[in-house]
Amino acid sequence: MKRVMFVCKKNSARSQMADAFANKYGAGKITVTSSGLEKSQVNPGAIAAMDAIGMDIRNQSSNALSEFQPEDFDVVISLCGCGVNLPPDWVVREVFEDWQLEDPAEKPELFLEVRDEVERRVKDLIDRVG
Repeated sequence: MKRVMFVCKKNSARSQMADAFANKYGAGKITVTSSGLEKSQVNPGAIAAMDAIGMDIRNQSSNALSEFQPEDFDVVISLCGCGVNLPPDWVVREVFEDWQLEDPAEKPELFLEVRDEVERRVKDLIDRVG
């Protein structure tokens, strides 16, 4: 089973949504963790966007990437273009992708659009690596 890390700047929105979708669609195929370059809190806009489709992420927590070891993961996905800021060991995993999705925390009107794009990409990722 592939071990997947979703990483973003603050682990507050995009990576939290990716974590939830990957756990839903990848159950039994992949294991999932999410983190941020810095630790934060789950963004209320992300909670609302996921609530709108019946997924509750209120109990998810924000984690700092520094709490994890890169060798514990096969797949690393940056959701925000922060791949250039990751320590080198994180970008040389079996699969590394930088999705460069806009930050809905900075543009709240984008939460639903970003959520849907994250879901689409997570499903595609699971099809490829799961």
